[in-house]
Amino acid sequence: MRIGIDASNIRAGGGVTHLRELLTVADPEVFGIERVSIWGGSKTLDILPERPWLEKIHDPLLDSTLLKQLWWQRYRLDGLARSSCDLLFVPGGNYHGKFRPYVAMSQNMLPFEVAERRRYGFSFTVCRLELLSKMQASTFRMADGVLFLTQTALSSVEKSIGRIRGKVAVIPHGVTESFRHEVCRDQSGLSNERKGFHWLYVSTVDVYKHQWHVADAVPLVKAVGLNLKLDFVGPAYPPALKRLQKVLQRVDPTGKVIVYRGPAAHHDLPALYRKADGFIFASSCEAMGIILLEAMAARLPIACSNRGPMPEVLGDAGVYFDPESPGDIASAMLKMMCDRELREELAERAYNRALEFTWQRCARETFAFLADVGGAVRD
Repeated sequence: MRIGIDASNIRAGGGVTHLRELLTVADPEVFGIERVSIWGGSKTLDILPERPWLEKIHDPLLDSTLLKQLWWQRYRLDGLARSSCDLLFVPGGNYHGKFRPYVAMSQNMLPFEVAERRRYGFSFTVCRLELLSKMQASTFRMADGVLFLTQTALSSVEKSIGRIRGKVAVIPHGVTESFRHEVCRDQSGLSNERKGFHWLYVSTVDVYKHQWHVADAVPLVKAVGLNLKLDFVGPAYPPALKRLQKVLQRVDPTGKVIVYRGPAAHHDLPALYRKADGFIFASSCEAMGIILLEAMAARLPIACSNRGPMPEVLGDAGVYFDPESPGDIASAMLKMMCDRELREELAERAYNRALEFTWQRCARETFAFLADVGGAVRD
C-alpha cells in the first residue's frame, strides 16, 4: 500500500511537530505500507526526517499565499494522489477533492465550539472559524476515516455535525522526549520567601486561554500573605494581549510579580519548565492540550482548567478550577502552594500518566488505522 499525506496547510506549530515526530519513529512497513509520499511547503518538508520509505515532494505554490495553497489542493492534489498513493491522509482536516479513500484528522476544536467562537465577537477571526467549521464538517462527513486526539474532541465534533459515517479512532499525540524530567523535583516551593512560588503558563495569549483571569487571581493569592511569581509565555492574538496588558497594569503595574515574556522556541520550553515550581493551564477549548501534556512530562504540579479534554488528559494528577473564575483559580493555586506533599504526589502522578503518551504509540496506531481504512475500502 502507498500512503499520500497532504501537508499543504501544515506550516507551523503543533501540526508540524506532529508530522515530524510521527514520521521520525514510524515503521509503516510493518503494516504493509511500502511508501509514504508527502506534499508540502519547503519549510515544512525541511523539518521532516529522511527515511528510506518517505518521499518529500515540494511544490513552490505551497510556499505562497493561502489562496494559491487552496487552489493547489483543489486542482492539483487529486491527480497527484491518483498517480502516487492508494490512500490519502489529510492531517490538516480540510479536503474537498474527489480522490478516495482518504482519512482526515481533527486537531482544532474552535470551529466546532460555538460558545468559544463567540468570544471573538464580530471579527475576521470569527468569520474564518465559521467558514472553517463548514469546510471541516464537510471533510469529516465524506471521509472514509477520521482521527481524533481525545474522546472529548470526538464527542464534541459529532454533537456539532452528527454521527460520522466513516471509521473513527482516538489516537492522542505523544510528548517529545526532551520534556521528560526523570529526576524527582525539589518541591520546597515556598521555602525561599523572597523569591516565592514560581508559576508558569505556556500558551498563546488568546480569548479562550483566559490569561487575564489568571492574572486577576494573583492579588487574591497575595492577600493571604504568600509570595509568588507568574510568567506567561507564548505568542499572542493582539486583542487578547491588549486585554491581558490592561489587567496587568491594574494588578501589577510595576511588573515585579507577573511577566509576559512573549513567544519562545519549542526547543527552549523544556528549560523553562525546569525552572518553574508549578504549571497553570486555563484554556477552555482544546483538541487535546499538548502543552498540558508537556508540563505533565516535565514533572510539574499542575493547576488546570476543568473544561474540554483537560480532565481526560490529566486525570487525577492535578487540581482543577473554573478558568473564568479568578476566585476559583486562586483557590487552586493556594491549595497547591500550601501543601508540599500534594505537590509531590500530583507531580509524580502527572509524570507517570505522561509516560502513556509516546510518539511510538501514536505512530503505530496511526499507521495501523490508515492501513485498516485503506484495506477495508479496497476489499
